[in-house]
Amino acid sequence: MERIETTILRNLLCNEEYSRKVIPFIEPTYFEQRSEKVIFEEITQFIVNYGSAITIEALNIEVENRTDLNESEIKETRNICNSFTDFPVDKQWLLDTTENWCRDRAIYLALMESIHIADGNDEKKSRDAIPSILSDALAVSFDNNIGHDYLENYEERYEYYHRKEEKVPFDLEYFDKISDGGISNKTLTIALAGTGVGKSLFMCNFASSVLLQGKNVLYITMEMAEEKIAERIDANLLDVSIKSIKDLPKSTFENKITKLAAKTQGSLIIKEYPTASAHSGHFKALLSELALKKSFRPDIIFVDYLNICASSKYKQGGSINSYSYIKSIAEELRGLAGQAKVPIVSATQTTRSGHGSSDVDITDTSESFGLPATADLMFALISTEELEQIGQIMVKQLKNRYNDTVTNRRFVVGIDRAKMRIYDCEQSAQDNILDSGQEEEYNNNEDRPKKSFEGFKFS
Repeated sequence: MERIETTILRNLLCNEEYSRKVIPFIEPTYFEQRSEKVIFEEITQFIVNYGSAITIEALNIEVENRTDLNESEIKETRNICNSFTDFPVDKQWLLDTTENWCRDRAIYLALMESIHIADGNDEKKSRDAIPSILSDALAVSFDNNIGHDYLENYEERYEYYHRKEEKVPFDLEYFDKISDGGISNKTLTIALAGTGVGKSLFMCNFASSVLLQGKNVLYITMEMAEEKIAERIDANLLDVSIKSIKDLPKSTFENKITKLAAKTQGSLIIKEYPTASAHSGHFKALLSELALKKSFRPDIIFVDYLNICASSKYKQGGSINSYSYIKSIAEELRGLAGQAKVPIVSATQTTRSGHGSSDVDITDTSESFGLPATADLMFALISTEELEQIGQIMVKQLKNRYNDTVTNRRFVVGIDRAKMRIYDCEQSAQDNILDSGQEEEYNNNEDRPKKSFEGFKFS
């Protein structure tokens, strides 16, 4: 009986249509025998160089010209090539069988690599990389989509332009303006702020608003306990000061929760991990567990916060630098957003120089400038003594794939720290902000823009 490897190699030689479909998905390491690996390498290299299938005669010549083979290996390879005969095989069966073989070989090799890592024999990869390696192997499949043909696929493109994209709105006027109606699935949104400015407050407020929209929310925390996050969300949704929650009678608390449950069809799950212990692989496993045990599939995921996540690829404290490490975490989270088909919202710290600054910039991102390179939407939350006195916080756009950052570059929102809320301000609060992207007003006496915080009011 012919081995599947022989069938694949024979059809790579004799069936050009088949070879062009499957070669991008086959790795040379999938072949166990050295001679079969050599044949595959020569077939693919010939197609790359000359744009057409190789003949048996040309294959034999290329093999004999290799300097890394001894005589017995050349002879064995030649015997395999000369045994190839062209006979018909069902096309779909051949494609399906080749795909299954690729997946089986990928899984086997991933298991071998994982054992190697688990035994401590890999200096570059830690055991945390094992889930990602196995996941990639299990995901091996033939993707028939080879790109968008600009001239032929114009109808699909036109429909895309007029299709209403499913988004998760912020429920805050200016945030919805800068994101063109909300954040999209498969994206990563990052809030940049100093310690105590309001990273977690912003995410708890956003999570609360999404829950009220009837959507499912997953909130992953690595900084505070699950109960502490729930307490902040209670303050927001139950309209109670965070200091007064403990004083509520149980009957009152229960009544408020019952009324809240009647307002939404959504669910909110809060999951705590120890600081720097969990990465995207753990989050992916959590999604699978929630789907199986609770039939829960989130519409949005919050990760509080990115800098204290782990990477599934790199071991912290090793030879890897902070730029690559944090960038890797961001890329893994964005990859998870793509796999789960949901938006992910997280936060990051400012640098020491950016902490307390009234003009935080993208360069003030702590530890890694690779983070803003990965994010789809990134903004700074800025607090000053003047803003604190009037109960407001400034937002500055840093990166935006939804819109032009020049428009509404800066704006303010109201903040109620007691009830863990962020809300819209009156338009008059936005009018005199410098570098806002709106029309600037000038003082007739000094012929320059007015002070950026002048005339702010609560809504």
